Amino acid sequence: MKTFNLSDIDLTKYLFFTGKGGVGKTSIACATAVGLADNGKKILLISTDPASNLQDVFNQTLNGHGTDIQEVPGLTVVNLDPELAAAEYRESVIAPFRGQLPESVIQNMEEQLSGSCTVEIAAFNQFSDFITDADKAKEYDHIIFDTAPTGHTLRMLQLPSAWSTFISESTHGASCLGQLSGLEERKGIYKQAVETLSDANATRLVLVSRPEIAPLKEAARSSHELQLLGIKNQLLVINGLLLQLDEADSVSKQIYDRQQNALKQTPAELLEYPSYYVPLRSYNLSNITNIRRMLYNDNLTNDANYQRITDAKGIDELVNDLYQSGKRVVFTMGKGGVGKTTLATEIALKLTKLGAKVHLTTTDPANHLNYNLAVQAGITVSRIDEAEVLEAYKNEVRSKAAETMTAEDMEYIEEDLRSPCTQEIAVFRAFAEIVDKAENEVVVIDTAPTGHTLLLLDATESYHKEVQRTHGDTPVSVRKLLPRLRNQQETEVVIVTLPEATPVFEAERLQMDLQRAGINNKWWVVNACLSLTGTENSFLRAKAQNELAWIKKVEELSKGNAALIAWKNN
Repeated sequence: MKTFNLSDIDLTKYLFFTGKGGVGKTSIACATAVGLADNGKKILLISTDPASNLQDVFNQTLNGHGTDIQEVPGLTVVNLDPELAAAEYRESVIAPFRGQLPESVIQNMEEQLSGSCTVEIAAFNQFSDFITDADKAKEYDHIIFDTAPTGHTLRMLQLPSAWSTFISESTHGASCLGQLSGLEERKGIYKQAVETLSDANATRLVLVSRPEIAPLKEAARSSHELQLLGIKNQLLVINGLLLQLDEADSVSKQIYDRQQNALKQTPAELLEYPSYYVPLRSYNLSNITNIRRMLYNDNLTNDANYQRITDAKGIDELVNDLYQSGKRVVFTMGKGGVGKTTLATEIALKLTKLGAKVHLTTTDPANHLNYNLAVQAGITVSRIDEAEVLEAYKNEVRSKAAETMTAEDMEYIEEDLRSPCTQEIAVFRAFAEIVDKAENEVVVIDTAPTGHTLLLLDATESYHKEVQRTHGDTPVSVRKLLPRLRNQQETEVVIVTLPEATPVFEAERLQMDLQRAGINNKWWVVNACLSLTGTENSFLRAKAQNELAWIKKVEELSKGNAALIAWKNN
């Protein structure tokens, strides 16, 4: 594996960066854009990150049309806002029906158009204009996109027409296809954009990962999905590789060993591509100086002001509050890789020690060790096989849809069933059945449903009541669970994050999502804090110093109810 050096890479006109949240897509995309501009190229950088901080990084006001960066001649940055685009698009679809349909139906339509898939479509709607713009192609040497469209998004855009009719007449329980309504007139642009994406001479896909097992698996999954769509010109960048191994510092050695072990387990399909690495940096993407440093080996920052955190709330205070307040249902919620499964087990064990009768359930097949500890402590446990419950749910939807729908319409069903929302709903229904059976226990659940999923289930049920149909009814267990989740005396959603920019921004969006569904959370957990360890490694101490700003932000978001957990090798 070689260092990510722009002079070593075959660069196409269009470069798309993709990967799991928090792996450093934006950092690598920006470093690439600035590096190429510094080499005399004319570059257009397009960001679709709704939590983008590029205005602060470049110290200029940015917009969705293009801003020339004063400190980087030759670089123009477009800062698209997919959340705003999704809101505008949602209203454009719904506006003609306001006053014409019952309010409950309007609410159902709004929720159909409120999920992550709608944001993806809105983002693609915006940047497809840039991919198909012949003038832009002539003006710039390279056009770089921070965040590539997913395979799910691209497949949806390639479906046959008649979306509007399908959505207005469907009652099978579809979760994500509402965002396709009204896009028929753009099919030509989409077709051209997808063709450009799959042209190996025009486009290169950069898969960004951390040297960790979960992001590498996500990169492999994305790679496979996009390969099937003909997007085969790919390369892999491993971001955040620790090079400064300090044998005398236990934290440094543990991080190094864990990263090397993960790299040994790199999925086979990724080994086919050219692969590069970017060393772990102790600094954040906070200004142009740091962007320029990313692709060079000046890793250390001044850690003279670093002081280990010693006065933070811990997991014991969180658990004691759950126990004293009599919570009956506890969810751990967060993006993949933040440690919510391990945390759920730890909460269950500590509640049991306090005298509570606890039931623990998870979807993580790799959590055997913690599960054994839970069983030994007298906790009843259950595992939900995501693949199993997803397939059962898909078959249920297929059988109901087949009663009333044509073979052509079933294509829509099949694509909808591949969506992220479908999996979330399937798993949530399985969780709901467990909670429904556990009236006499405190139920600790790894992976909470998002507010969008809850509202979708709720809106769908209201819609079915309105039109008096029976297809795709929400199960009784789910209907009972939603009011329970909205009961602050009974339920707590613990939001789990890491002391880094992207995980904190994503967790903030999750909190807003829950609030939209009428669910308030009190506690947050910031996991894997280097700033709580006693590392003496100067590089890691500098990195720990940079955690403090994100820990402070979580303290604000949680109104002081943030428990911090030190980084540990698990």
